Amino acid sequence: MTELKVDATLENLTRVLDFVEEKLEMCNCSMKTIMQIQIAVEEIYVNIASYAYKEKKGEAIVKIETDEEPPQVSLTFEDYGEPYNPLLKEDPDITLSAEERDIGGLGIYLVKKSMDKVEYEYRDGKNIFTIKKNLG
Repeated sequence: MTELKVDATLENLTRVLDFVEEKLEMCNCSMKTIMQIQIAVEEIYVNIASYAYKEKKGEAIVKIETDEEPPQVSLTFEDYGEPYNPLLKEDPDITLSAEERDIGGLGIYLVKKSMDKVEYEYRDGKNIFTIKKNLG
């Protein structure tokens, strides 16, 4: 497992995305899979940077692990911010037009639809959000 610790700021988004992309390229992920994972990473990290610590400064930890059998990648995001489980938010009604839909929730919905497994837990004073994508 490899990890990156950064200040949870929007300015560090590129650093997080580069870190993830570098690791995914090392395990010969397809470009389509890399793009799907990068979109999920951006959504999750931006939520941490924007909301986890409110007005305070805090840290975000991104961990990435790959398995060969079955071939998959697992990314875990940790922060010590306000407890928040985005998976409890009701999925948006995508049959409605953008004007008719409530604001928010579409990003995490896309994460849930594009990843093979999405988990959240609050443990030891931290939010732990994990996404997994099968590579086979």
